[in-house]
Amino acid sequence: MHSRRRPSTFRSRPAPVTAVRRKAALLGAAAALLLTGVAACSPGSSSTADASLAALPGATPAELTSYYSQTLKWRECGVPGFECATLKAPLDYDKPTAGDIDLAVSRKKATGPGKRLGSLLVNPGGPGGSAIGYLQAYAGIGYPAGVRARYDMVAVDPRGVARSAPVTCLNGKQMDAYTQTDVTPDDAAEKTGLTAAFQRFADGCETHDATSKRVLPHVSTVEAARDMDLVRAALGDEKLTYVGASYGTFLGATYAGLYPERVGRLVLDGALDPSLSSRELNLEQTAGFETAFTSFAKDCVARADCPLGTGTPAEAGQRLKQFFTTVDRTPLATGDPDGRKLGEALATTGVIAAMYDEGAWPQLREALTAALSKKDGAGLLALSDSYYERDPDGTYSNLMFANAAVNCLDQPPSFTSPADVESALPDFEKASPVFGPGLAWSSLNCGSWPVRPTGEAHRITADGAAPIVVVGTTRDPATPYGWAKSLASQLSSGRLLTYDGDGHTAYGRGSTCIDDAIDTYLLTGTPPTDGKRCS
Repeated sequence: MHSRRRPSTFRSRPAPVTAVRRKAALLGAAAALLLTGVAACSPGSSSTADASLAALPGATPAELTSYYSQTLKWRECGVPGFECATLKAPLDYDKPTAGDIDLAVSRKKATGPGKRLGSLLVNPGGPGGSAIGYLQAYAGIGYPAGVRARYDMVAVDPRGVARSAPVTCLNGKQMDAYTQTDVTPDDAAEKTGLTAAFQRFADGCETHDATSKRVLPHVSTVEAARDMDLVRAALGDEKLTYVGASYGTFLGATYAGLYPERVGRLVLDGALDPSLSSRELNLEQTAGFETAFTSFAKDCVARADCPLGTGTPAEAGQRLKQFFTTVDRTPLATGDPDGRKLGEALATTGVIAAMYDEGAWPQLREALTAALSKKDGAGLLALSDSYYERDPDGTYSNLMFANAAVNCLDQPPSFTSPADVESALPDFEKASPVFGPGLAWSSLNCGSWPVRPTGEAHRITADGAAPIVVVGTTRDPATPYGWAKSLASQLSSGRLLTYDGDGHTAYGRGSTCIDDAIDTYLLTGTPPTDGKRCS
């Protein structure tokens, strides 16, 4: 379900050339930008779910005893200060004897001084973001020193992601073609081309290699949450302490719903609402990107050199939309060695990438200036590449593959046919005149998925869990603020912490108020007052 969109949607990986790249690594909500849509409780449904996630029995089933009794064998893994290990999990929890899957784990030991508090697991979102990449590039060295002094910082790449039996769907050249697919079809031929692109992507995930075919039916969020409990046990922790961002909040909330009595200190930052249908998730996220763009546009039009003019934010949006239409007809040169030009699809992805972090707004202004004034699409292409985790050599991480695999398994598809999308277009266009059509068509991607979904929309109450801190940002593009309010109200022990600001997620993004509240909770166990607001 959740935080990444289309030919792409949520992530985490070491690389930051820009703030966007680091933030894109945290993405993971209900979006899958342009070619990777979210999931839902039933095709085209639009009502919140009444069902609630049921907790698992407290006692360990006999058939899982060997998995829970594992000892992690740590080794150096090429990054100074970090250790790595491999943990086995059942491929299918319903059939534990049917084979294993290897999960990659990494940690950086507590630095001291002070008493060690245990392990702190982190996940940056996606789905599909590498938690290990995030740990080694950012969390393990960038989290507050006081937190790193008291906790072993730990990450596990979820099944199907990065180092843990990764799903792969297309090669680099095929992904280049996929990310350039027109997601605002103007005629029957373009609709056929878009549905064919979705079909090729889906087929590729099942046929690309043996690993992908084997794990594709078993990369759900519920299974990943059960894997986290194996990690907790292997680390020797009685309870799970965890910070999850974006889609990582859905993973953390799912853990709490399954194992409420094992919840330690959980921080869910940039929260998803698990009770929403796919139509609601996609539609509300579309509105979230419009809110974020309006905030960017207000800042931009107040500047004399704004590439979108000096009028109103609405007028800036109209000019951006016209720019997308222009490059749809006549793509811009980019200087890309592989010959890629900037068409509407890549241009839209580049703009959306910059919405995740207001620190990227100057880069977006420069890129739009070059595109509009000099017919140079290189800047927007660079933003798009950061979003897709495309390296200069033309290779892609498995972010977008895992993103689709998890989203399409967690819930039934939002739409199953072009007709379904067309009936919903007015609502999406109302939610975002700039981005609505593309995000609506992107939500068709799970309609041709080769594996039947195993989940559905549901509430998570986690009755009996210790206090869980749910963080929401008021102008978050990928995980709208209302989702945090909803999740906090669903969780029986939820505490809502609000950041009045821009960008995706709040912890570690510049608010001393937010950081102090979360650090205090992690270090002392004292959560912030429910409803606390920060700026």
